[in-house]
Amino acid sequence: MFTALSLSPLLAPALTTACGGYLLGAIPFGLIAAKFGGAGDIRQIGSGNIGATNVLRTGRRDLALITLLGDAGKGAAAVLMAGAIFGPRFAPLAGGAAFVGHLYPVWLGFKGGKGVATFYGVLFALYWPVGLAAGATWIATAMVFRFSSLAALAAALLAPVWLLLLDPHARADGGLGLTVGMMALIYLRHRGNISRLLKGEEPKIGAGRGKSAT
Repeated sequence: MFTALSLSPLLAPALTTACGGYLLGAIPFGLIAAKFGGAGDIRQIGSGNIGATNVLRTGRRDLALITLLGDAGKGAAAVLMAGAIFGPRFAPLAGGAAFVGHLYPVWLGFKGGKGVATFYGVLFALYWPVGLAAGATWIATAMVFRFSSLAALAAALLAPVWLLLLDPHARADGGLGLTVGMMALIYLRHRGNISRLLKGEEPKIGAGRGKSAT
């Protein structure tokens, strides 16, 4: 059992990692890209979400791509920076903090995105084979059913399974708990989409700027 003395050397890097990861994750790339790209306030368009899917509804694929790369990149950057500075044991903490920062950014009154791109960024940086498997799950589901939200939900649900199959150290390094936690939050943030899917009201990919969108 750790004593207070043995825990103290870990406290400062853990707090720094958590705070730094959160602040990095809280950067609203969708809002910034849309505003400076001339598309207006993304919170007033489509579903009002700040993620890449809603940015795409402005008709600006370039801004959607910037948002996608930014949201995924900040998750990956948090993991890689924490690992390089404090060691690999802190990488999952940084990734989880960045993910939470994207969902609940302090700058926007804790009203952020749904976390899918940041989820992939964290997975790729921590366990790239799992990131590839989750990405393939999204693509396959989207191609068959044409629902972006359903693809995200399927990828999140299977991510812990892929992790257990592809990384034997997942249980020991905190990765499994992190992945399950991110999956749960993705489902929480997509509860409106789940309701619309069950009612047959969820718009398919390419359906336009409808309010009931991801």
